[in-house]
Amino acid sequence: MATDLHELLRSLRVWDPQVTRLPPFDPTTAPDTPLSLFTEWFAAAVAAGQTEPHTVSLATSDESGLPDVRIVMLHGADETGWSFASHAGSRKGRHLGARPYAALCFYWPVLGRQVRVRGPVSSAPSEEAQSDLHARSTGALAAALTGRQSEILGSVEEMARASQAAWERARSEPEAPVPSWTLYRLRPDEVEFFQGDEARRHVRLRYRSTAQGWARELLWP
Repeated sequence: MATDLHELLRSLRVWDPQVTRLPPFDPTTAPDTPLSLFTEWFAAAVAAGQTEPHTVSLATSDESGLPDVRIVMLHGADETGWSFASHAGSRKGRHLGARPYAALCFYWPVLGRQVRVRGPVSSAPSEEAQSDLHARSTGALAAALTGRQSEILGSVEEMARASQAAWERARSEPEAPVPSWTLYRLRPDEVEFFQGDEARRHVRLRYRSTAQGWARELLWP
């Protein structure tokens, strides 16, 4: 019997107490900078057993302003911004080349938390991008060497051949360069922290960059 999507959706529960703990969050005790709070929340998500807490939704827009979103991996976060990587010729790379502004959204359901980051994006120096790539796994290098991200693929066999060759090169040349590989850095204009609440009195704290530093403000849920 076919599954009824609407019935299935209505049967699902958000923040099931068997798997989710909603910790209290007092925004008056939040640190002065969003990076400090992000580091605290990220560590808490890891400690709580959140699966792949370093994956994040990345939203970009194309030359016409039409939006697009996908999941990427966070490569780092410091005073210079939040970092992720891709090929310059990929769809996201082309978007960022035309419109260098993006948004990130982390979701950690084990704690009922979201973090939203948006701001201008720049490319790190090539040497830094290559160093970041070569510090990662052999599989990451093989995927980067396979290349042609977002291009039309003729068949799965074509991909298998290219991937096998890339794996062989990655194993024999662990420092093989990938010129198109780009480390992007999003420097935030805004960072919002969302803490879910069982009574739906969710807490939303937004940090907004100003000429005087970070301004903090609460938002209605």
